[in-house]
Amino acid sequence: MPDVVVLPRSVDEAQAVLEVAREHAVPVTSRGAGTSCAGNSVGPGIVIDFSRHVNAILDVDPEARTARIEPGVVMSTLQKAAAPHGLRFGPDPSTQNRATLGGMIGNNACGPHAVAYGRTADNVVELDAVDGRGHRFTAGAGDATFGAIPGLADLVRSNLALIRTELGRFGRQVSGYSLEHLLPERGSDLAKMLVGTEGTLVTVLGATVNLVPVAGAPTLVVLGYPDMAEAADAVPALLEHHPLAIEGLDARLVDVVRRAKGADTVPALPPGGGWLMVEVGGETADLAMARAREIVAASGSSATRILPAGPEASAMWQIRADGAGLAGRTPAGEQAWPGWEDSAVPPAQLGAYLRDLEALMAQYGVDGLPYGHFGDGCVHLRLDIPLETSGSVLRTFMTDAAMLVAKYGGSLSGEHGDGRARSELLPVMYSPSAITAFEGVKGSSTRATCSIPACSSAPTRSTSTSAAPRPRPCSPSPRRTASPSASRSRTTTATSRRPCTAASAWASAGPTRRRRVGSCARRTWRRRTRRTSPAVARASCRR
Repeated sequence: MPDVVVLPRSVDEAQAVLEVAREHAVPVTSRGAGTSCAGNSVGPGIVIDFSRHVNAILDVDPEARTARIEPGVVMSTLQKAAAPHGLRFGPDPSTQNRATLGGMIGNNACGPHAVAYGRTADNVVELDAVDGRGHRFTAGAGDATFGAIPGLADLVRSNLALIRTELGRFGRQVSGYSLEHLLPERGSDLAKMLVGTEGTLVTVLGATVNLVPVAGAPTLVVLGYPDMAEAADAVPALLEHHPLAIEGLDARLVDVVRRAKGADTVPALPPGGGWLMVEVGGETADLAMARAREIVAASGSSATRILPAGPEASAMWQIRADGAGLAGRTPAGEQAWPGWEDSAVPPAQLGAYLRDLEALMAQYGVDGLPYGHFGDGCVHLRLDIPLETSGSVLRTFMTDAAMLVAKYGGSLSGEHGDGRARSELLPVMYSPSAITAFEGVKGSSTRATCSIPACSSAPTRSTSTSAAPRPRPCSPSPRRTASPSASRSRTTTATSRRPCTAASAWASAGPTRRRRVGSCARRTWRRRTRRTSPAVARASCRR
């Protein structure tokens, strides 16, 4: 839990908070909307919430098809600003009405239309960033010296073979640091590499992003299959037709929608135990319909329905958007938990992976409702792990699941980031040499001081600077924001699971009490520890 939550009113105030954090060796976590499921948006020390005030769209350039934004901009707000120009931001997670661009940059968010438009990393041009040394710089492409981060160029040169073979193997390989963007053949793009680093290397103060034309005449094709694995088997053939999106939907999840919202909220669907929702577009409705028929012909399914843009297509997309919330309980009504909710494999391996994953779930006696971005091989799944009895089952299941996803050349995370939930499993997916390279990148960006938390390979209560383990990558970072009440700390013990390598002792101060700080009308709650700095205490007052 944080000791202080700060809502800066400007980029300059955010920089001032970072200066205080460096001076007192306090970890910092940047927060957007807090909607990620991996524990990325919480941490010890200071949490900076950009969504309240640092949320301006600075410029939309329809000629260059770019936008300049502050990190707290909500994605749907950017879409509205770009729409009059016939443009949009490509990636579109289902939480887009609250997800911030800073959070999407933090964990390399994707959404259904990443099949056509790529991940957030693929749509970032430049980042305005501050590293752990307090150095503010603009990250972009084309500078193979990476002068903004000393030592990074040497690290890349000494690990070229490793980077080319272990990283960037398929689109949803989001776990770890995406060092493949630093390769000369990929444009030596520091901005794209920093996307998805979850705040462990830099704090993002602004970004320039690409915009794409809005697709004309979007048309939805619904394809029925006996089960989700057979639906996944059909994906590679459909990708050859370059759809805008391919989403997987379990029939049991649709049944949950019917029970929760009424049967009239679900359009008539073709028979099946699972469906693919495939969206295509075209310059005209006739062209889009012709592409939809091509999808049907390639689907291998006789249970099909084509839905032109309209109420029924919108209702289907709403079912998909509601999936994250509705999948929070199993068909039997049991509470289902995140943890293994974001795995991904190359699409050609998805059917086989789902069958083995179902077998693993049966072995553990757990259940869940799989759905997700099947066109990218990404599966969202929450499981009814009996956490009320013991958390050990979750740990052992996730370890076995990590071994399974690695067997298929996949990724622990496909868009939510690794965060606290999965970072310690990175050695299952990557070689020791790759983990050492990630540590080297982390060390390069925070060599002077560490104001950004780092994941440790195993949860540890840190009691002194010397006790801090070596950092792992992929820790929490710009995420998407929650309600103000979420920033209130309860009486607890200040235990850091992600110690700062420069001075982790500050964040492990023993029993604490909730106390109001500041004299302004709006007050924030923070936990008072024995070592709280007066300067940090002053920073918590939200005027």
